[in-house]
Amino acid sequence: MSQPAAVPQGHARPLRLTFDQGTLVVEGLPEGEEPNLPGVKFDPRAGVFRAQAIWYRLIVQTLRSQGAKYVDAARDYKETAWPIRIAKEPFPHQTEAIAAWVNAPQSQKGVIVLPTGTGKTHVANLAIEHAKRPALVVTPTIDLMNQWYDELSLCFSTDIGLVGGGYFEIKPLTVTTYDSAYLNMERLGNKFGLLIFDECHHLPGPTYGLAATCALAPFRLGLTATPERADKAHELLDHLIGPIVYRREITQLRGRYLADYSVERLYVNLTPEERDRYERAREIYRGFLSETGIDMRQPNSWGRFLVAAHRSPEGRQAYLAYREQREIALAAPAKLSLLGRLLERHNGDRVLIFTHDNATVYAIAREFLVPVITHQTKTKERREVLLKFNSGEYPIVATSRVLNEGVNVPEANVAVILSGSGSVREHVQRLGRILRKSGDKEATLYEVITKGTVEEFTSNRRRQHSAYNGD
Repeated sequence: MSQPAAVPQGHARPLRLTFDQGTLVVEGLPEGEEPNLPGVKFDPRAGVFRAQAIWYRLIVQTLRSQGAKYVDAARDYKETAWPIRIAKEPFPHQTEAIAAWVNAPQSQKGVIVLPTGTGKTHVANLAIEHAKRPALVVTPTIDLMNQWYDELSLCFSTDIGLVGGGYFEIKPLTVTTYDSAYLNMERLGNKFGLLIFDECHHLPGPTYGLAATCALAPFRLGLTATPERADKAHELLDHLIGPIVYRREITQLRGRYLADYSVERLYVNLTPEERDRYERAREIYRGFLSETGIDMRQPNSWGRFLVAAHRSPEGRQAYLAYREQREIALAAPAKLSLLGRLLERHNGDRVLIFTHDNATVYAIAREFLVPVITHQTKTKERREVLLKFNSGEYPIVATSRVLNEGVNVPEANVAVILSGSGSVREHVQRLGRILRKSGDKEATLYEVITKGTVEEFTSNRRRQHSAYNGD
């Protein structure tokens, strides 16, 4: 196998870089040798040297360091000044974050970790102003895309493009969703010098990751409050965006830049009949795990359980037993009774109620006559409910998992978690919904747990974050 060779000096024709459907083609390299350029390999199907577009920055840096002559026909954008139209004094953590991003070893590449409600959007505006390049903001939902559109329209004196939600309008400043980005990046990947990934913990993966690998943008910014993922895929962010360059936690910003808060764990008990049903179902489920040698603490154990459960009648019975014991714990009727007392205690407050499933949300709606938001709620209805909640017309809203992130409810000061997963991210996101600073607001989060069930273990697992230390 031939050794990588430096790009030949004094080459008769300069190399030429072109963008081709999410890849970077390097023309003019001698065939038969592997070039010493990051990510570049020979594509025998097309007879060209090619790399994923994400390698553009390193390839250009390598060519410059080697003194090689090249023509850059890949990027389809120019340096552009973006002065912020409505200037406001940034908070110290916002100034520090941008300075860390600019002065990082890979300048203007990296992830900034800030809690919800501490102004990540303004950090992005400062990055756009500093980078002086056309920028694409990528968001996880249509609602967030619309929020970013409004923010950028207010901040910069230019028309803002939209890709997603029925729009395909490309402008030097454009907002899109992860779904639209990975589907269209083969066409858009050379039009922006700066990519901003909001809630960037969504990015790692074989599909959404294309939004990063098929773009040549040399400048990249990731924003999130909770970068870590259970599948460890957050480690891919170093390649897709850049390493974490700045991080602040809720505990470091509470009081001054976030509302101060308290967290209470409240317990309910099962009735004797419910306890009997729970223990019988759990015995069936755990017995099957023991027989099949499945340890649910190990990676990929859930997938192994599902495969085993569908191979025999005993397995299917074990799966139904798992569902039953979980439903008994998460949706215990005593939780609704306790919720009623909490709503009486916080009469006049702005309350968000979170559950793990839609059935419980609708049960709450029937019991307490409150509006709900689920994944089935239409966009206009959802917008109306949130507007009336922020105005105070609706003091209470119940939801399943759709408000965990990407919603601005600054007046919310009480959250009641009736049920949830073991995800640390989900738990921190739910806390973040009530921490946006508003006057002297003090927030309260209640976590309602069924005593003596697997929910106690789930609660301990999801509270492994500094935001819950000492509570």
